[in-house]
Amino acid sequence: MEHAPIRKPYAGLPSYYAATANRVTERPQLRGEERCDVAIVGAGFTGMSAALELAERGYSVIVVEGERVGWGASGRNGGQLVNGYSRQLSEVRKHYGAEAERQFGEIAREGSDIIRERVAKYGIECDLRDGNSIVGMHDAHMRFLRGRVEEWHRHGYTDVELLEGDAIRKVVNSDRYVGGYYDPRGGHMHSLNYVLGEAAAFEALGGRIFEQSRVTKVEDQRAIGTPFVG
Repeated sequence: MEHAPIRKPYAGLPSYYAATANRVTERPQLRGEERCDVAIVGAGFTGMSAALELAERGYSVIVVEGERVGWGASGRNGGQLVNGYSRQLSEVRKHYGAEAERQFGEIAREGSDIIRERVAKYGIECDLRDGNSIVGMHDAHMRFLRGRVEEWHRHGYTDVELLEGDAIRKVVNSDRYVGGYYDPRGGHMHSLNYVLGEAAAFEALGGRIFEQSRVTKVEDQRAIGTPFVG
């Protein structure tokens, strides 16, 4: 896929993602008074995901961003789709019970499903590739990874495959690793292009984004339709 060269709006963001960003649009600064059902602060992954979800449901939504869409961590991260958490789900069960563990398990896999659905629905060009591996360099790593695979299988995600010995070289051409696991529902994407694609989809549904519009104060008026002033 060919990428356009770096454009002015992201000249202050020196990264591969900024240099290969698609369809960069400079959006207006918020001036004066605007009204909406929901105002969202921040045009990163969380803000744009929430804004798009609300716009799909028919709400009038405004997003205000202090810099540009995807300017912070959302447009600079590694772009990996890794299902799971930094701790085993059994830790959730230990502290909060079996139902909490079940819910956390579902949420962990839901994120990558939402991304794939939006990429397909809105034609987001973000170089999405399926599958990833978590690898281990010694026995202690493998004990953790075996536990992770067993845990996913217990939650019904049997497509996660444990790779030991020579099997790891099916996915990683290196002798440094003793094993790992492969998750076909993991993946990798161009993180900035993904959030820019969400922004374009949001605007196509009537949503409005104001850039260079830093929020300095929030007042609780307890009324829908209250004027929003940046």
